[in-house]
Amino acid sequence: MKLGELAQRLGCALRGDGDVDVRRVAGIAEAGAGDLTFVASARYAAQLQTTGASAVIVAPGLETPLPSLVSDNPYLTFARAVSVLHPDPPPAPGVHPSATVDPTAELGEGVHVGPQAVVGPGVRVGARTVLHPQVVLYRGVRVGADCLLHSGVQVRERCVLGDRVIVQNGAVIGADGFGFAKDQDGRYRKIPQVGIVVIEDDVEIGALTAIDRAALHETRIGRGAKLDNLVQVGHSVTIGADSVLAGQVGIAGSTKVGERVTLAGQVGVAGHLTIGDGVIATAQTGIPGSVDAGRLVSGYPAIDNRDWLKASAVFAKLPELRHRLRDIERRLDELARRR
Repeated sequence: MKLGELAQRLGCALRGDGDVDVRRVAGIAEAGAGDLTFVASARYAAQLQTTGASAVIVAPGLETPLPSLVSDNPYLTFARAVSVLHPDPPPAPGVHPSATVDPTAELGEGVHVGPQAVVGPGVRVGARTVLHPQVVLYRGVRVGADCLLHSGVQVRERCVLGDRVIVQNGAVIGADGFGFAKDQDGRYRKIPQVGIVVIEDDVEIGALTAIDRAALHETRIGRGAKLDNLVQVGHSVTIGADSVLAGQVGIAGSTKVGERVTLAGQVGVAGHLTIGDGVIATAQTGIPGSVDAGRLVSGYPAIDNRDWLKASAVFAKLPELRHRLRDIERRLDELARRR
């Protein structure tokens, strides 16, 4: 594709030769002839002198002799260029002979059902949705249009997925929540989990993630939220729009997570809490209590990130400080005995 044509498709200003051919996208260090790369930060600008790329996406203030596309958000433009230059055509519509589709299920126009997939009674699947091999949709499931469910995904009974939802391999949506009551003999009795999971539009769910159904009403993942691999969302949790949960995040039941929240890797959140809009929790933070909107928290128990950085700087010195404290106490005792 000519760089000028790509500029038009991406809505970018063009600098330099628009007749340059670009065939692929690549990182700035690995790029060669025919490659389009990008610079999202000025600290990488020096690599423009050595890159073998034919063209580059840059921010408005960054100058380069290379033919370039100018974007206020080079990283986002790069992501869009990947879609243009590396298209991934969907599989052909139709139902594979080894798939099982219940007669009461409804498949929209252009749906693809892969080998050994199972579509249960009363299921509705929207137009152009792709169900890869061994996807299982239990009875009464609703899946919107233009969704992509990768192999091994399980969606349990009556759960609802909106439009343009992507679910990566092996994720489980709507398994029973972890609910048990102890009887007079100290034995745990299962509490039936009769609620559902609702996944709103434009959500992506990572591989091997588990989102539990609610005990009574619903677990809800808000529009545009992104969940990484190995995330655990407990029953009756609500996650707000455009929130991001990185790998191995765990959220216990009935917690409400606001909009635009970021929980970094291995963050743990206790149950029945409220995490306000815009909260950021850094990696391995443990959150035992509610967090007000807009806070940046770290550590366990979660405290203000600046306080955590100060405290963590002291941790390595604690043995030395303990020794010095004991020495001071000893000297004070000696002074007291002399009086």
